[in-house]
Amino acid sequence: MGASATRYESLDAIRGVAVMGILAMNIVAFALPFPAYGNPAAGGPPGDLDLATWFFNFVAIDSKMRGMFSMLFGASTLLVIERAMAGGRGAAGAHYSRMFWLAVFGLGHFYLIWFGDILFLYAMSGLLLFLFRKLSVKALLLWSIPFFLIGIGLPGSLWAMLSMAEAGSLPPEMMAGMKEALAEMNADMGPDTPTYAKDIAIYLGSYAGIVGHRTGEMGGDPLFFLVMFLWETMGLMLVGMALFKSRMLTGEWDAARYRKWALWGFLIGVPPLAGLALYQVNAGFSAVSVFGATMALSIPFDTAMTIGWAALIMLLIKTAASDAVRARLAATGRMAFTNYLTTSIVMTTIFYGYGLGLFGSVGRLPLYLFCLGMWAAMLLWSKPWLDRFHYGPLEWLWRSLSRWSLQPMRKTAVVQ
Repeated sequence: MGASATRYESLDAIRGVAVMGILAMNIVAFALPFPAYGNPAAGGPPGDLDLATWFFNFVAIDSKMRGMFSMLFGASTLLVIERAMAGGRGAAGAHYSRMFWLAVFGLGHFYLIWFGDILFLYAMSGLLLFLFRKLSVKALLLWSIPFFLIGIGLPGSLWAMLSMAEAGSLPPEMMAGMKEALAEMNADMGPDTPTYAKDIAIYLGSYAGIVGHRTGEMGGDPLFFLVMFLWETMGLMLVGMALFKSRMLTGEWDAARYRKWALWGFLIGVPPLAGLALYQVNAGFSAVSVFGATMALSIPFDTAMTIGWAALIMLLIKTAASDAVRARLAATGRMAFTNYLTTSIVMTTIFYGYGLGLFGSVGRLPLYLFCLGMWAAMLLWSKPWLDRFHYGPLEWLWRSLSRWSLQPMRKTAVVQ
């Protein structure tokens, strides 16, 4: 994005909230073995505080912050394309160059820093996203539907089969294969999973050992995650493009309309998500219940909640935030790429064995203290940096690589 171009402060501000919110979603995966991300019983029966924290996260945070980040990526993609055209550059060349380098950053992030990367997924989604740039709001929303349906249908059909296998209601010729899949899923993400202790040993080890694990046993995960999450991500990005074109994400709606959308988003989302959380509790956090609830059944309600969160945040930015708060959030959003990757570096250094070695030793609720510290750092450093420079450090690098030319970085002082 051009430093001199007109910016939408509200869009930057909500992106700032989203990059902070995605840490609240990811903090468990930074600090605990991955099975614990979706299953609080993965390491053994959870205490009441851990269970309550998981319940709140499942209903209010998990997938919603990633959803909002995805919607904002769709909106920002449109904005970048518009600015490339306004600047006389080819829209396709500018877009696909950005996506190429984003994919490179994403793979580097996955293999060298943290396995929870979303940048590669976004880059691959961006390859398709360009094709939808000229569609109307209505057309974008209509196109999002088949993507969401595939995103629900792929894991949903597997969940249905596994549920029938668990209940013993499949035909005999199918039971053997599905029982094997069921046992494998329970070993990977069920309660008291044996991979829990294995993960702790890996991530309390050396940097070389952790990278070796990612490039070896986990080497194909970026492609696996792409197949699993491309569909939902594309649906969310198309919704984000529609909301940008409708001026919702630029802060141009009136407060009453934001209030109504926020209310409906939460009314549609919260009760079913609470029900899905109880379904998992009542099933003893079996792998089948966790997989079905998190990967398929929650998607429509997560999406409603994501839009509700976006509307609520825009309402607060518009009516409650002071100029100083808006400026801090907007600066954090303008440096979302730098803040996202810096968060991974800081959190893995805190929790992994080559840093402070806290992996697996902090409960779910205290983990939010680390979120608060990182949020404060983002808000404190982003604005002073952008007062002096046109871009965040990694935004500058991404832009320079995409344009095959070093971009001006330091702002020129204005002589009074």
